[in-house]
Amino acid sequence: MPQRPIEVILMRQLASYLTIPTFVVGADGTLLFYNEPAEPLLGRRFDEAGEMGMDVWSTIFLPTDEHGSPLPPGTLPLVVALRERRPVHKTIGITGLDGIRKIIEVTAFPIESQGDRHLGAVAMFWAAQKR
Repeated sequence: MPQRPIEVILMRQLASYLTIPTFVVGADGTLLFYNEPAEPLLGRRFDEAGEMGMDVWSTIFLPTDEHGSPLPPGTLPLVVALRERRPVHKTIGITGLDGIRKIIEVTAFPIESQGDRHLGAVAMFWAAQKR
């Protein structure tokens, strides 16, 4: 495994202590980690899923809008935060790797270092409240 920037290592460490589901990707979009609270929503333990490229994680969860229409990978909050280097919030539907569909709220933001170096992005998410 290649050496990661310290900010990404620290973000992964912080995520491992949080109770809110958290998903961390590197600057190239590779999924580096999701924490234990994310596992029930995503339908698989991270130890079993492992690192995966953006082309995989952005489609494997079958993302949709709240009404079930498919979402192109480029419109997912984490992809937008990574590419446009800005925070994003959106309600989306996903189907976990366990086959169970869920509606989730996602807030994603870029990881930037001092000197304006782009290091990746983070998504925090939770089950959406019934309206």
